[in-house]
Amino acid sequence: MELKLGDVQTTALIPLAVKANETLRKNARVKDRKAVEIIRTLNIDTAQYDKFMSHEGVIARTIMLDRQLKGIIKKSPDTVIVNVGAGFDDRFSRVDNGSIRWFDLDLPDAIAARRKAFRERDRVTMIPGSALEDDWCSLVRSALIGRKSKPVFIAEGLFMYLTLEQIRTFLEVLKNNFPDGGILIAEQNCKALQKNEKHHDTVKNTNAHFRSGTESGQEIADLTEGFRLIEEHSFNEEMTKYSIRAKLFALLLPNMNDRWATFKW
Repeated sequence: MELKLGDVQTTALIPLAVKANETLRKNARVKDRKAVEIIRTLNIDTAQYDKFMSHEGVIARTIMLDRQLKGIIKKSPDTVIVNVGAGFDDRFSRVDNGSIRWFDLDLPDAIAARRKAFRERDRVTMIPGSALEDDWCSLVRSALIGRKSKPVFIAEGLFMYLTLEQIRTFLEVLKNNFPDGGILIAEQNCKALQKNEKHHDTVKNTNAHFRSGTESGQEIADLTEGFRLIEEHSFNEEMTKYSIRAKLFALLLPNMNDRWATFKW
């Protein structure tokens, strides 16, 4: 399988490598057989994409988001979920209850690569498109017909590669195209990390750049009228369960780690 990805899209190889290597561990905290298959098919040397802090961060964010989505799905079994900036993520396989409807949205080159790795599946649709435009929204609106639950949008490893103005545009796309409301769960990084991106253990090995950061998800909610910050949780909450190094990181640099922020409109 030949892989052609843009600079930002290449960062999708980081969680892919982490989840593949974690799956092969004896006591894997996350199991993603598709990630293992893709890494082997592409014959990728994962060393530059899988360093300790990135590994623990990806595993923590995966566990936390899977847990949150399963909770939402348990309450609303017919939920429609849009994975924005999907990359090679296979979260659908881990949270599917047999009834949810799932969309994987990413830029055309990323979806072209994804189509080579993933077969077509019932209730899952891959959409080539930009989160900053609304061409894809009609497909999602169609899936909502007859369903009682609000749509859920997840943005993992996306916002840090967008400017605040671009994030505002994305929020307005959601608000304008889904006027009955919805849920957005988005990963946040901090301003200090944006300024010190050259020290990031894995992103520094790509050509991507952090273009924004926040100290609180409230800064995102304030970008456009109608969005409310519901809750926010640092990856430290999960990471500190597994290693002394992560506990020291959380103690010494408590605000440096990424966070999951949940919004409603």
